Amino acid sequence: MSAMKISDGVEWAAHACALLALLPEGVALNAAALAEFHTLPQAYMAKHMQALARAGVVTSVRGARGGYRLARPPSEVTMLDIRIAIEGPGPDFHCREIRRNGPCASRKTGGAPCTIAAAFWAAETAYRTQLQTVTVADIVADLARGMDEDRLERFRAWLGKVL
Repeated sequence: MSAMKISDGVEWAAHACALLALLPEGVALNAAALAEFHTLPQAYMAKHMQALARAGVVTSVRGARGGYRLARPPSEVTMLDIRIAIEGPGPDFHCREIRRNGPCASRKTGGAPCTIAAAFWAAETAYRTQLQTVTVADIVADLARGMDEDRLERFRAWLGKVL
């Protein structure tokens, strides 16, 4: 079974939002620290964080202790919010109407989409509906269930180093 093709930026932004959800109230992390945590390119992380800020998913905080923090409670930020912030609101599938090409081209104009386009659009609707049901709070809760004391201590040590 092959996986859906989702851009690296969406994945990185989702991980960044989960990390921000773990921060104490009023604390922010800069893009360099967010990139360092998962060993990602800082310039690309900064670009994705700016997109999240433009979309209202995160807030940018200025100053020496500046950086990013979630703009809303983690229970109000969905995976769809993150996907849209990074990829834009448009659909992933774009019908090119190629059924109108070739020796057996359909001469119909207007009307219903072809069954291929309808299938992809139905799948996209299901995909977006599912992403809308999963929040950053859900992700963090799942992470917490798998967190042993050693990993928790390493996280605390890392956070103490970057703050």
